[in-house]
Amino acid sequence: MPASNATSRFSDRVANYVRYRPGYPPQVIETLKKECELMPAHLIADIASGTGIWTKMLLENGNPVYGVEPNVDMRQAGERLLAGFPTFTSIDGNAEATTLPDASVDFVTAAQAAHWFDRERARRELSRILKPGGWLVLLWNEREVDTTPFLRDYEQLLLTYGTDYEEVRHERTTDAVNEFFDPAPYVEHVYPMRQEFDYAGLEGRLLSSSYAPGPGHPKHEPMLRELLRIFEKHAEGGRVAFDYKTRVYFGRLGGGRG
Repeated sequence: MPASNATSRFSDRVANYVRYRPGYPPQVIETLKKECELMPAHLIADIASGTGIWTKMLLENGNPVYGVEPNVDMRQAGERLLAGFPTFTSIDGNAEATTLPDASVDFVTAAQAAHWFDRERARRELSRILKPGGWLVLLWNEREVDTTPFLRDYEQLLLTYGTDYEEVRHERTTDAVNEFFDPAPYVEHVYPMRQEFDYAGLEGRLLSSSYAPGPGHPKHEPMLRELLRIFEKHAEGGRVAFDYKTRVYFGRLGGGRG
């Protein structure tokens, strides 16, 4: 997918993205502390930091963070969210051209984003900005698609109405991970996570997705009618649940410890 499209496709979804996208389980930070010796002094470049969901967790751990984000609307949303953190620096850049100096950061992270990158160019750039022995961390929230009747119906809704859903589903991330780390070894951890929504939240969560047709698209209204139908069919106590697997991958691009 062209980088310009990947950069611009969330511009009209920022408000829903901020309100309804899931965060990440606290076990992710604990794993990085234990297995990568992450400490508050480590400087982190969070690539495609977006609205700051993952960046905020790093800042709360005490880390100084460069949030590198090419989309102006998402970058400004992240700047608003993270305005209270003096160790946050917002950067207008992307995975292929971060603007950061050589060997300047201890960790590079990318949450819910690396599948959009030009992998050859991004790997070269991320290797450039990492200090010797620095860590690359990639993570995704992978929505379960068939573990409950509601999730099966929701998946069918996306297959029916999504504009390019089958092309961007995150089941394709395994190839992305292999290409980023190869030939360096990497470690994978998987954690369960859940979000619960009333109908307004469910609609907002759907419309935060880049492949959900927005207002004015001929599929938009039929999609929302179907969404309401499956909500009313499956809701318990006025709520439905999204289950996720949070997948975390980490390794060193530059060899041994620095």
